[in-house]
Amino acid sequence: MTNNVTAVPAAPSDLAREHFAAEFTFEADCWDVHDALQGEPGFVLLDVRSPALFEKGHVPGAINLPHGKIIRSKMARWPEETLFVTYCAGPHCNGAARGALRLAELGRPVKIMAGGVTGWIDEGFELATGNS
Repeated sequence: MTNNVTAVPAAPSDLAREHFAAEFTFEADCWDVHDALQGEPGFVLLDVRSPALFEKGHVPGAINLPHGKIIRSKMARWPEETLFVTYCAGPHCNGAARGALRLAELGRPVKIMAGGVTGWIDEGFELATGNS
């Protein structure tokens, strides 16, 4: 019996391997970001939401830089090779992708934290409040 899952066959293994391996070059999950933040992470975590939302609750260690304010002059404080990880509210929000696109257009290495604040909370991690 055919259904919407089985009607289209799965990709051949070599294509599937290439596709899924590539995803890790674009995304990190909340658990891996949390784990990295326990030491020297090797990236700058950018909360690309508004300052008001950032103050209500953000990932500890994140810097607030709304995606619309990601411009060359603001990024000059970090070396060119600095990896940035962007996040927004969650899977229903495209702010992280907007921020990542702006960084990529500036030639900066970037990934998205999949799940955003929603994913962070779903993993059981605490949010920080205020503007620090």
